[in-house]
Amino acid sequence: MDLATVIGLLMGFGAVFGGAFLEGLHLSALIQPTAALIVLGGTFGATFICFPLPAIIQAFKDVKIAFLPPKVDHEAVVKDIINYATKARRNGLISLEQEAQSAKDGFIKKGISLVVDGIDPQKLRETLEADIMAYEDHSKHSIEFYEAAGGFSPTIGIIGAVLGLIHVMSNLSDTSKLGAGIAVAFVATIYGLMVANIICLPIGTKLKIRMKEEMLRRVMILEGLIAIQNGENPHFIEQKLKAYVGGGH
Repeated sequence: MDLATVIGLLMGFGAVFGGAFLEGLHLSALIQPTAALIVLGGTFGATFICFPLPAIIQAFKDVKIAFLPPKVDHEAVVKDIINYATKARRNGLISLEQEAQSAKDGFIKKGISLVVDGIDPQKLRETLEADIMAYEDHSKHSIEFYEAAGGFSPTIGIIGAVLGLIHVMSNLSDTSKLGAGIAVAFVATIYGLMVANIICLPIGTKLKIRMKEEMLRRVMILEGLIAIQNGENPHFIEQKLKAYVGGGH
């Protein structure tokens, strides 16, 4: 569980509702189903228009990454690559065939298999870089989805507020309810800002961080396998890879 995400959500919503409570505002005044319908429906409706259905479905699935991130251990990558390099240096590249068969990670399995097959180093780089670019393009859809939702949400909130004001202005005969009606109208604006700045944009940023971590892991694997194929010293490979995670300073 990513505690930072959970704590951030609790702090964000807690600050808004807690501040309203301290100001003497009754919290029930902030619970407006109609405003929520307008903001959430309008925001995601506009966002759905921007993306194909598979990307939308994947974006909702990727929310879990913000709460339950996959384990990315860059130090473990360095250790595995050094083990591969040592084995290849002693017994030749063909000795890595067993490692390819036992590898659980698809990217490592593909890379080692290509090394064992004796592919040209430049072709190896091009093939694995194409895989990394494909992963980046795929991951960016979810990030852009939440960034787009975060952009639409405040504007939809304003639309909700304007609709509420229209309703208030159409019932000016009862001036005793004027203030309460205006207050209710602006709840949609609050919802729009909260959806954008506490939910959508932060989730998009967290997904972007996760994507960069995974891309770094794949780049380290790529550089390590090419170094192994070139017969470089395992110690030199270790120093090269540690530079990616700050261990070379």
